[in-house]
Amino acid sequence: MKIVSIAVSKTKGTQKIPVGDALFEKGHGIQGDAHAGPWKRQISFLASEEIAKSRARGLDVGFGAYAENIATKGIEWKNIPLGTRLKLGKSVVVEITQIGKECHKKCAIYYKAGDCIMPREGIFAQVLKGGHIHCGDSIEILSS
Repeated sequence: MKIVSIAVSKTKGTQKIPVGDALFEKGHGIQGDAHAGPWKRQISFLASEEIAKSRARGLDVGFGAYAENIATKGIEWKNIPLGTRLKLGKSVVVEITQIGKECHKKCAIYYKAGDCIMPREGIFAQVLKGGHIHCGDSIEILSS
């Protein structure tokens, strides 16, 4: 299980831009990301395998297209229960707070990508312990 992409955006409802590394702040999220703040959806995760399925269906999408912060490899997010704690890289600890989400309107992501899989496939978390992560870092399940 590993991180294959890290992405951030300045504005909610838009695609995120991939970056090589990021600073996670306890109780806040990724420094400089529009979704950071004192709420339960500070970080979003999406399996890279799900992005690949979208591409196989003919959608022109890459990392960050669905506004996910972290794209992963080797994790079936639907099997990870709420409350699970994960270690990202050497020091970051997050707790899963929400599985999927409700979209109240079709956003820029939907119109650009032709679909949005975050409501079905996205997972959200709060940052319990901050630190730096990098693309290629491992992900470890601490508790479930």
